[in-house]
This record gives sequence, C-alpha cells and structure tokens, in this order.
Amino acid sequence: MSEMKKILIAGGGITGLSAAYYLQKEINEKGLPYEVKLVEAGNRPGGKIKTTRRNGFVIEQGPDSFLSRKQPGIKLVRELGLSDELVRNGTGQSYILVNNKLHQIPKGSYMGVPVSVRPFLFSSIFSPTGKLRAGMDFVMPRGKTGDQSLGGFFRRRFGDELVENLIEPLLSGIYAGNLDDMGIMATFPNFYQLEQEHRSLIKGLRKTMPDKKKQKKSGGKKQGMFYSFENGLETLVERLEEVLGDMISLNTGVDHVEKKEHGYNVLLSNGEVYKADTVILATPHYTLPKTFSQFDAFDEFRDIPATSVANVAMAFDESAIERDIDGTGFVVSRNSDFRITACTWTHKKWPNAAPEGKALVRCYVGRPDDQSVVDLSDDEIVDIVLNDLNKTMNITAKPEFSVISRWQDAMPQYTVGHTERIANVRESMRQELPGVFMAGSSYEGVGIPDCIDQGEKAVADVLEYLRG
Repeated sequence: MSEMKKILIAGGGITGLSAAYYLQKEINEKGLPYEVKLVEAGNRPGGKIKTTRRNGFVIEQGPDSFLSRKQPGIKLVRELGLSDELVRNGTGQSYILVNNKLHQIPKGSYMGVPVSVRPFLFSSIFSPTGKLRAGMDFVMPRGKTGDQSLGGFFRRRFGDELVENLIEPLLSGIYAGNLDDMGIMATFPNFYQLEQEHRSLIKGLRKTMPDKKKQKKSGGKKQGMFYSFENGLETLVERLEEVLGDMISLNTGVDHVEKKEHGYNVLLSNGEVYKADTVILATPHYTLPKTFSQFDAFDEFRDIPATSVANVAMAFDESAIERDIDGTGFVVSRNSDFRITACTWTHKKWPNAAPEGKALVRCYVGRPDDQSVVDLSDDEIVDIVLNDLNKTMNITAKPEFSVISRWQDAMPQYTVGHTERIANVRESMRQELPGVFMAGSSYEGVGIPDCIDQGEKAVADVLEYLRG
C-alpha cells in the first residue's frame, strides 16, 4: 500500500466543492491512497450560492441560475442525481431602461449586438444618427490585435450610443464592472475572434449563430436558456455537502502556507497545522498574497480589483403592483439617474419562486461608480429601490418582507491584461510552488459552470502531479 497522500482544498464555494467531489470520485473508482480535506472560512458552504426559503417564496441571494448550454454544470447535476429537480426559466420580453423609459430589447440580437438589422432600425432606443453609426460595422476594418478594452472595441465598431444604451448594460452586469476597463480576451474573446475572422461582427454572427428560422420550423415552444432547481439553486450545494460529509470543515480558514521539503504546512485558523502534499486554492485572488507572504508569485493579484454588489428581493401581493409589465425584467442604461442596475420580475422568470397570487421582485445596486450604496442600511436600500421602481411601475404597498444581500469585494474585475496576469502567476507557481493549483471566479470565468469546470481541471492537475 502506498503512503497516504493528503490533498487540501481551500475554499468551499462551488469551485472547491466541485473539486472535492471529483477528487473523491477518482479516489473511490481507482482505489487511490489519497485523503481530501476541504476547509471553508465561513459558517456555510456554497460561497455566493445562497437560497432563502420563506413563506412559500424561493429567494436567491446570489446567482439565480446557470447557463443550460454549458456542459460542466449539467454534467455535475446528472452525476449528483438532481436532473429531475431542474427547472428552466420562464421566457418573456425583457426591457432596457433608457431616458427614464422602458424599451423592449430589440429581437434578433446577441448580447446587444445586432444580428437582424430590421428590429434595430425600428427600435426607439436609438436616434437615427446612432443607428447609422452602428451600421458602420459593415464597413469598418479589423482593429488591433491582442487584448484591449471591451468598451473601446465595441465603441469603435458601433459608436457610443449602441454601446451605452444596450451593449454595456447587458455585458457589464455579468461582471459588475466598467466596460471600458474590462479586457476582451478574458471576458468575451468570441467577439475578438469574430472580428478577426469575418471583419464585421454582424456578418460574423449571422454566419456562426444557429438559424432560428430552422429552429422554429422544427416545432416546440422556445425554451429558457437557464437552469435552476425547483427548491432553489442551493439544492446543488446541499447535495454536494451531503455527498462530501465530514470531508468539509467549516469556520476554518487558511492563515498561512509554508513550503517544506516534501509538501506544505498549512496553518489553519483553528490553530491546526495540516501537512498537505498538494493544495487547491479555491479562494478569492486577493487572499493569496497574504497566505503566501514569503513568495512573489501572487504579487500581480494586487492589481486585480474587485467590486461590491447588493441585491434586494421584495415580496408583494400581486394586487400591490397596479401597473404591471409583461416581461421578465429590465437592465438600466448607465446614462440614467437610476441607482438600481437591473430588476428581475422573479415570479415571472421563475414561476416556482412565489406562491400563487404573490409577486417577487429582485433589484440590484452597486455600479462601479456607486459602491457606497452597498454599505447603506437595509431600509435605505429598500427606499432607493422602491423609488426607482415607482418611476416605471405603480407599487401601492410596502413589501410584505424583503431580503437584502451584500457581497463585499465579490466580483473580480477581468481588466485589460487579465489573461496574461493569470498565465504569469501560474508559471510562477509551477516554478516556486509545485503542487499548488488555483481555481475559481477570480481567474477564468465567473459563472457557475465555469467554476465547476475550473474545479475539475484542478483535480486533473493534482492527479497528474501526484502521479509524477
């Protein structure tokens, strides 16, 4: 029997939980002499995935879904036997708030970029000049090669109006960041590739996107693009916690990691020193320079900012909303004087989220230039949100209850040069810290399937290292 190898996973968000699951699966299937320990500094696993169930409402305090087309999420759900509990989002019209008025988001677009020109020509969101400028994409030459500002890239192709009134609210909301700071290679490299291959983004999207006319002819109602669970997204975390059992140690953080001749001594917040042969870091990037203070490998992470966001979910009786809107929600143009950045009519997007006759509305605050709103009191945030909502809806009663969630420094910013920074850090780790691997939303994708994928890749790295 080989000597038992010890693997420590730092961080109990979906990345760390996925890594622990796939490691234990390999150990069980192949009889590997490995031991896995996952430590989480907080009092619960799941990270940003957090569901509150109250009075028949299912309220997501963090993400509310994952993309159905991304396979790592679906694969893990199937392996955990949760497929029967999946639900798709309800489909419906979505809106954008421009000049204090709700406009339908033009059909025939991809992330705000026109694919069908006709809906854009008749949209009230853009002026005639703005429409003409956006059409310049058909004749604009290719831009510079290499990483660049996502905002600069789209402004050059379509002009300011299309970017500020449509593309920016749709894209920047994913990262809670400023489009003009975000790097294209780390966020939407597909747009860069489309320009390089087809010159025009519109032409490139027409050639590469599925033909919706053919899809319609094949029959069937349009399905939602997102998945959640009947009883909320935390269902996934709860099943992982059940499967992993006492492998997880809560209220246990990593204070420091020391490299030894063979492996690493990991000083835990409870005073324990865990001797690990290999370590998976599934914690935010800004924790690592302190954890490895004697190494320079993580110095580049000091240049990666993180923004804070908050959301407020409010439960109403349906009768309290006099001027209802037929749709699933809206995003807000940054040119508006609204402090909310988006609003989801959750009871329409997720019919399982509210009892019959009730309405559930979730709004978001915390633009990059309005971070102070996150630190306001619960009452102040609710007042701000209701004031903004009543500019477009007529809500005649206070919420039956509200749930406010603050996520401090929770959104890593993939600024220009991000992919290069991550590559540099990984190379430094390979040389200075062999057997230490990092994964999670700070690095290569913020969505749930992206984090699951990174966790699984870290497992492959660990197994290869231990075999080698």
